[in-house]
Parts: sequence; structure tokens; C-alpha cells
Amino acid sequence: MRILSGIQPSGALHLGNYFGMMRPAIELQEKGEAYYFIADYHSMTSLYDAAERRTNCLDVALDFLACGLDPKRTVFFRQSDVPEHCELTWLLGTVTPMALLEKCHSYKDKLAKGISFNFGLFAYPVLMAADILIYDSDLVPVGQDQKQHVEVTRDIAIKFNEQYGPTFVLPEPQIRSEVAKVPGTDGEKMSKSYGNTIEIFGEEKALRKKVMSLKMDSRTPQEPKPDADQNLAVQLLKLVAPAAVAQDFEDRLRAGGLGYGDLKKALFEHYWSYFADARKKRAELAANLDHVNAVLRDGAARARSKAREVLQRARRNCGLE
Repeated sequence: MRILSGIQPSGALHLGNYFGMMRPAIELQEKGEAYYFIADYHSMTSLYDAAERRTNCLDVALDFLACGLDPKRTVFFRQSDVPEHCELTWLLGTVTPMALLEKCHSYKDKLAKGISFNFGLFAYPVLMAADILIYDSDLVPVGQDQKQHVEVTRDIAIKFNEQYGPTFVLPEPQIRSEVAKVPGTDGEKMSKSYGNTIEIFGEEKALRKKVMSLKMDSRTPQEPKPDADQNLAVQLLKLVAPAAVAQDFEDRLRAGGLGYGDLKKALFEHYWSYFADARKKRAELAANLDHVNAVLRDGAARARSKAREVLQRARRNCGLE
């Protein structure tokens, strides 16, 4: 089974990235042949600072490796180091109906919000399809909000296969229903675009301040909180603390007598402890960037070997060879 997943280098990775994509991807590397990439081509639709993109790509590599990605088991690479993605995007684009792209949620949402659009934002589902199809991917782990992109990929692959003969493997999405949305500091979905993130790595003082600023209501500590399971700090605590510990805090909050300040202090301590080993590993990796760059180069070489094979098949079937 070949597994494919990617993440954009659009800024510091946070708890939403970790629990929504990174940890599931790291767990899956034990169950198949995993191809994970840093989606720097995709980042070009919203990030226009070249130096920042370079820095972000390196940070994503450091974060993933620190959190447990094993480059011996996983093909880990920068998307732009495999230019075959772009050529396949063109081939796929010639069979992709405009209506298919126009119905994508991301396009319609941005259009409704009046966001300035460019070709990259409109056509990025085709690049995403190329990302998936060029490795004969069987499984694509995604959140529920990304399921449509895998469905679009299947639609494009079917159209190409019908036009030019059997060429692409049809991928299946894997939806991790047990992974709920990770709330940000304001209670909305944690996202860099909302400015409500808690980063995986960073300075202790700044991160403590973020946790202590979590949005709470105005009830006094003595008041029972029958909706304790909906409390923002409790929801985050369930991600980073042992289940029994998180349940104890929830029960105490529900009964009354637990102050929000004490709850948030406990959350920070468990969060800080959860990533302690990863912080140590990241510091070691940051001191040996030659190794990190070598991992990405080796991953790109391995990825290109497979990408060339699939691209050649597509070129031959559509008459370019």
C-alpha cells in the first residue's frame, strides 16, 4: 500500500497540524510505503516572500523529523525537487473540465469572501491531483474538509484513463473520523490564517502566554460547569494529557471549584511535557542541517524515480512519446 500526504510550508506548524496530519502520517509510515512531501509549489498561491518560503521549508523538515518521521521508512522530500509534478499537472489539466474546478469548496468559499483570485488558487486541485497520481498512490489520509480534493483527483484520473487508456491508480481517501477539529485560542478551528495557533515548537514564555490567554467565559470558579466537555482548555488537554488526567480536570470543572487559571496552567505543563523529547530532537537536528538537507535530497531522488516511471506511462499513453 502506497500512502501519500503533503503539508504546506506556510508558517510555524501548530497543534492542529500535528494532531490533524503529522501524527497520523507518522503512524501510517509503519503500515505501508509512505511518500510525504513539503508542498512548496502550493505555498506559492499565498506566500510571496522567497526567503520566508526557504525558511519555512526547512522548519517543516525539522519539525517532521523531530516528531518521529523516519526517513529510512518514508520518502520525504520537497515538492519542487520533483518537477515531474508540474508536467503531469499540464497533462491532467487538458482533460479537467472547468465545472469540476468551479464546484470545489475552496474556490467557492474564497469567491464568496471576495478574496483576490489567481490561476494557481483556481487550478491547484489539478496540481494536487498530480501530486497524488504521480506516485500510484493507494491511500491519501485527509481531514473531512479535504475529502473533496481526493474525489476530484479520482474524477480527473478517470477522465484521463477513459481518454487515453489505463494510466493511473485511483486513490482512496482515508478519513480519520476520530480526529476532531483542534480548536485555536479563540475557540475557532486552529489555523494560521485565523491567528489563533499554539505552535508545536517555540519559546516557552511566549507559548505559556498563548495558553494562559485562552478564551474562557465569565463564570466564577465555584460555579458548576455542566458543559465542561465543551471548555476550550479541556478539549486541548484531552490531546496532550493522559486520558485519566484530562477526565479528572473535566470532572472537577463540571463539579465547580476549579479555576480557569489553574486549568490553563495544567494544560500548559502537559502540553510542554508532551513535546519535550521532540524539542530535544529538533535542537539536535538544527545543529546538523547537512543531515536534514541530505534527507530531503535522498527523498527527492527516490521520489523522482517513481515519478518518472508514472509520467513516462502518461506521456506514452497520450502520444507524447
